[in-house]
Amino acid sequence: MTTPPGPAGGAGFLAHGMGKALVEPDWPPLTAEEVSAVLSRYRLPGGTAVVRWRSPRPMSAAALVRCGAAEVFVKRHHVLVRTAGQLAAEHALAGHLRALGVAVPAVLCQADGTTTVASGDYRYEVHARAEGIDLYRDALSWSPFTHAAHARAAGAARGAGAPGPPGGAGRGRPPRGGGTPGAALARFHRASESFGLPERPPGVLISSCAVVTAADPLAAVARLAARPGLAGYLGKRRWRDDLTRYHLPAIREIAPLLPRLRRLWGHGDWHPSNLTWTAASPGADVAAVIDLGLANRTFAAHDLAVAIERSAVGWLDLADAGQAGVDVPAVDALLDGYQEVRPLGRAELGAIAALLPVVHVEYALSEVEYFASVVRSPENADLAYDGYLVGHARWFTGPDGLALLGHLRQRAGRPPAVP
Repeated sequence: MTTPPGPAGGAGFLAHGMGKALVEPDWPPLTAEEVSAVLSRYRLPGGTAVVRWRSPRPMSAAALVRCGAAEVFVKRHHVLVRTAGQLAAEHALAGHLRALGVAVPAVLCQADGTTTVASGDYRYEVHARAEGIDLYRDALSWSPFTHAAHARAAGAARGAGAPGPPGGAGRGRPPRGGGTPGAALARFHRASESFGLPERPPGVLISSCAVVTAADPLAAVARLAARPGLAGYLGKRRWRDDLTRYHLPAIREIAPLLPRLRRLWGHGDWHPSNLTWTAASPGADVAAVIDLGLANRTFAAHDLAVAIERSAVGWLDLADAGQAGVDVPAVDALLDGYQEVRPLGRAELGAIAALLPVVHVEYALSEVEYFASVVRSPENADLAYDGYLVGHARWFTGPDGLALLGHLRQRAGRPPAVP
C-alpha cells in the first residue's frame, strides 16, 4: 500500500478545515480524467466527463460530474478510510430506504452489480444527482439552520403525496413534479427500523454508540485505543482521566434508559448541509437526504442528539470567543417536527438530554485516529482530542451547556406530541 498523500493542493482548491478558515484539502481533488476512467465502468450515456462542482468537505474527494446527458456525483475514499465492504453497508441502507419511499441518493451499479470501483489505494462510489436545492452546500460543519422552519422540516416533512424520485448527492436542481414531500429524520427512522444489518464495527471516521452503551465505558475506549492508528496517540494522553471527569457522568445517566431504547439505523450526521431543499425560502421542505457515511445501528434518541449537536450549538465560536451560542428555537422546531411524524416516549426524550454531552465520543475518537494515522496531522489530531472529544463535553458542564440540558429535560417531562 502506498503512503497516503499529505496536503493535496490542486490548482488553488480549498476545503473546510477544523475551524472557520478554508485549508488545503486532505486529498487531491478529482480530475476529469480520473472520473472518466471511473464512469467508464458504469452504464452511462457516452460523452466527455466534465467536473462541474467539487465538494469542499475535507475527508474525501467528491464532485458533481456531467457525462453526456447524465449528471452524477462521484466520491473517492482512501482504503484506510473506507473499504468496499464498509461502503456496501451504506449502499444497502440507501437501497432499503429508497424502497420504502425515503428520498436518498440512488447508488449506481456496474454491469456485475457491484457499487464501488477500486483503483490502487482508492475506492470510488457513484450516485445519481439528488433532487432539490443545496442551500447549505458551502456551510461549515456545525453551522446552524438559517431558519427555524428549516429545523422543523428537518425533523419532519410537511408535504403530502407520493415520494418523488430520489437523487444522489448532486446539487442544484428543483424536484421534478409537484407534491414531493421532504425527507426528514422521523421518516428516515420509521423506514430504517426494518433494516437488518448489524452494527458496523469500529473504523476511521465511523460513528457508533459503542462507548455510551457499554457497561464499562473505559474498557470500551481501551478496546478502541488498541487499534494501531489510535494507540500511539492515546498512549500520550491522559484519556482515562479526561473521560472520567467529563464523559462518565453523562454515560451513567444514560444507562438506566437503555433497555427502553429500541435500536435502529440512524443517519449519524444529520445537519443542514446533508439535506437538500424544495426551495430557497424559509418555508422550504426537505427534498432529499444525502451522505450516509456515518450511518450506523444506534437508536432514535442518539440520532436526534447528533442532529442537535451538529446544528444548534455555535461550536466554531468556542475556540475564538470562548463561548458557544445555542439556537433553542431550532432545537424545539426540530423536536416538534419530529414528533409530528414519530412521537417520542419519555425514555427517548430523557435520553436525548443525557446523550447530548457525549454523543460525539466515538466519532471524535475515530477522527483523532484519522488525523493521527491516516493524514498524519498532529495539530489536527490535538484539535480533535482537545477541542472536540474533551472540549464539547466540558462545555456542557458550563452555564450555557447546562441551560440547554435543562431545557431538554424540561421537554422530557411533557407528554409526547400527538402526530
